[in-house]
Amino acid sequence: MTGIIALAAASDPRPDDNNVVAGWLGFAVLIALIIAVVLILRSFTKQLKKVDAAEEAGVYGQDDHAAEADTPPTHHEV
Repeated sequence: MTGIIALAAASDPRPDDNNVVAGWLGFAVLIALIIAVVLILRSFTKQLKKVDAAEEAGVYGQDDHAAEADTPPTHHEV
């Protein structure tokens, strides 16, 4: 049994800590994640601009809800 363990340990050498690197695949994954985050942030910014423009145009009807918010709710609205 110890011979099998010794043979397995000898056939699979561990690399030095200084020789272990992420390589080109890790670099490509990192760049892809950075690009994805940039694209998502750009899309989010565009959507927020659309929301602001729609709010200024009165699409959401904020004036009606603001007037209702000033009055206390009645017993059937609670």
